Parts: sequence; structure tokens; C-alpha cells
Amino acid sequence: MAMPPYSPLASSIASQERILVIYTGGTIGMQQHANGLAPGGDFATRMTKALAQLPLAHQQSLPAYDVVSYSTLIDSSAATPLTWQQLARDVSSQLTVYAGFVIIHGTDTLSWTAASLAYQLQGLDRPVIVTGAMRPLEAPGSDALDNLHGALQFAAKRELQEVAIYFAGQLLRGVRAIKQHSEALNAFASPNYPLLGERVGDDFVYYPSRGLALQQRGAPRFELPDYRLINQGEVVRIMLWPGITAWQLETWLGDSRVKGALLQLWGAGNLPDDPHLLDVLAKASGEGKLLAAISQCPQGGIQLGAYAAGHGLSDAGILAGDDMTPEAAFTKLAHLLAQPISLEDQRQRFLTPLIGER
Repeated sequence: MAMPPYSPLASSIASQERILVIYTGGTIGMQQHANGLAPGGDFATRMTKALAQLPLAHQQSLPAYDVVSYSTLIDSSAATPLTWQQLARDVSSQLTVYAGFVIIHGTDTLSWTAASLAYQLQGLDRPVIVTGAMRPLEAPGSDALDNLHGALQFAAKRELQEVAIYFAGQLLRGVRAIKQHSEALNAFASPNYPLLGERVGDDFVYYPSRGLALQQRGAPRFELPDYRLINQGEVVRIMLWPGITAWQLETWLGDSRVKGALLQLWGAGNLPDDPHLLDVLAKASGEGKLLAAISQCPQGGIQLGAYAAGHGLSDAGILAGDDMTPEAAFTKLAHLLAQPISLEDQRQRFLTPLIGER
């Protein structure tokens, strides 16, 4: 974190009742310059000015908050596992000080960051809300103010105890979300899990029966392994295409640097009818590589062996990712591979729901 917390509200409010806003970059903070949009500075002041545009009643209902900005703002398309690690450690270091957190992030990889944070912050007992915007804060018709307003409101709900995304009036489980549109303001969706909450008129409504608060009681506390172990491409993502061959798959999985792979299969878990493909998968699995599979379809899950075209995947050591998103499955593989646990433990934990990801 680059600067001391900036507080727009009375400092007499105890920090334990405040929200910490962590600004990492993204479209939301960009400003128009001669050569186009570029990251803008002094986000704390700009955010305060924007929130002052809300109706007075809405302003008065906002929680007290502090803002910190990263010294080097992140273009979310350049985020890496080390970015995820830094954010998790920053939240962890301030956990006893703040009642909730808002992380402002670029939209391109926002759902990846949210998913990784969920695994690292297992057992979380307060809200961590990730948000951003499709248009810059000061742009005409921007969605930034509405997203900041809602993120702050949900970050103040102590009954919410997990990492979530607030965007376009919807609160999504962080580990269940995908970016589904490159331009629309409602850019994020939760294809296989209902909303955790939403804005209804002037109210921000949380649905506790869908949350993790009860499920996570007694869960392990934070897991903050060293993500440098999986920051050099050790986990790969391979989406099937018509005509994929065994030598192409071997090029990925045969590399000694690869420790794990996420396969995105067709439909309910189908693979081309080529035994050599299964041979490559079985060989990689036998070498101790952690291999998992999900469907290319954004809705629904996979059932390995339900069709003849997927028969043999389980025997080859492929773990079924059920209805997990690509973000949830990939970041889970990375999180498990960053830990000094046995391959059998890694496999078992992948198949076990840890934070509502499956």
C-alpha cells in the first residue's frame, strides 16, 4: 500500500466500524488525456467527490471508510498470482482493524482475483467486496458511482462473511462469477449459483441463506501460501477444439515445468475419440500432475463417463470440477499447488467444496 489511509469522514468513528477501500487500478480510475484514457491519480478525493453526488439520505447511510491506493496501479489484464497474493495479505494485515473491505479492480480479471481471494481468505468473518466499473468515474453515464455505493453498503453488512463481487446492482459469490460481456454495464454473471444479494429500490438486500456464514463455522483460517511457486506458468488452461491431437496436448502437459492443468471439455465432459489423448493425460497424471476438468459450457457441469466420448477420463486421473467456473477451478488448482501438501491431499481437497465454489 502506497499511502496512509485517507478518510473522508469523521475520524472519531472507531476503525473497527470502518471500511477499508483498496484501490488497485482499472477503468474506474482512468481519466481522459491527450492520447486517450490513462490511469488517474488522487482516487480518494475523486471517490469522495463522486459519492457527494448521491442523494443526501444515501450519503448519510454510507459507512465510514478509509482509502489506500497502490503505488503502482494494476492493469487487471496484467494481474498475476502475485497480485492475488498481495491483495490477500493486505486484507489479512488489516483484518483486526476494519469491519469490511472494498477492493477496486479492473474488470478484465476481476472475477479471477475474487476467486483466488476466496481460497486464500477461507474462514473469513466479514465482507470483502470486489468491484470496478465499465466506464471511468467521471465519464458521462458511468456505472462507477452506483458500483462504489453498493460495494460500500454490502461491505458494512457483518452477516456477509465471504468474498463477493458487487456490480450493476447484483451481489455475486466471488468464486461463482464470470465476466460475461465486454461492453455492457451488467458485465458479470453467476451462471450456476443464485445471487447473494441485490439492490432493490434504495435498499441493498442480502440473502443470508445463500451465504457462507453458517457453512464456514469452524473452517480453517486464512491460507496464505507462497504463490511464487505457481507464478511462472506452472498451471495451464487447455480448452479443447475440434481436431486437437495428442502431440499438441503433450506439448503442454509433457513440459516438466507444468504442475497442473485445467481442461475445458465439451458438453458434460466429452473428449475426442482418440486413445492417444487419454494416454497423454494418464501419463501426466501418473507423473504427479494435478489435472482437473470442467465443461466449456458456462451453465451446467460435467459428469465424467456419462457419455462414451468421456469414458476413461476418471481412469486417467482427471478430477471432475462439476459446475465450477474456469476462474474457480484454475485458481483452486493454483492455490492447492502452492501448498506443501501431498498430491493425494491436493486431489482430495480439489474434490471437496471449500468456500462454496462447487
